[in-house]
Parts: sequence; C-alpha cells; structure tokens
Amino acid sequence: QGQLVESGGGLVQPGGSLRLSCAAFGSIFRIYNLGWYRQGPGKQRELVATISSGGSTNYADSLEGRFTISRDSAKNMVYLQMNNLKPEDTAVYYCNANYGISNHWGQGTQVTVSS
Repeated sequence: QGQLVESGGGLVQPGGSLRLSCAAFGSIFRIYNLGWYRQGPGKQRELVATISSGGSTNYADSLEGRFTISRDSAKNMVYLQMNNLKPEDTAVYYCNANYGISNHWGQGTQVTVSS
C-alpha cells in the first residue's frame, strides 16, 4: 500500500500562479498513472490532468493550456503548475494514482483564487 500527500495550495489573486506537489509514498507508484482532480464548491470532482508512467499527459479541455502536469519518477513526485489562475479554479485539488483497478487518493489541498 502507499500514500499520497499533497502540498502547495493556498490563496492567490486572479492571474497569479501556484505549484501543487504530491508525494507518492510507496515504490509501487512508479508504474502508476498519476493525476490531479479538483472539486469546486457545489460541484462534482473533475479531471484536471494525468500523466502516465511513460510521461504521456492528458488535460481537461477547459484549462486552455494554463496548467502543466509533470512527474519526477526518481522522487515519486507529481506536480501541477497552474498559471493565470481564475476564480473558477477555486477548488480542493486531489492527487490520484491509478493502475488498473487500484486507485489511490490524497487528502486534498485547497486552492482559492480571489482578490
């Protein structure tokens, strides 16, 4: 078994940037697809971005190229660089690790975009 721990959330003004980090404790995560999901107030959890063990990425269409996902497999870390943040990006952001039927979630980190 493993554990995912997110960090890097906070309050940022519109147009600002944040970088979220997720530490994946457990060597099994090196073969997992890693990703970020978010759940805004009154909304369902939605995909933000994923990255495979080979580095292939997938993004939600709504992001308009503002976010970038990356991973450091040697450190078992996955990152989400978020630029030009908008108030509608306000949400709890969750780290996810998936491999077949095995699915793990972090506890989430709050991102609030407000002036």
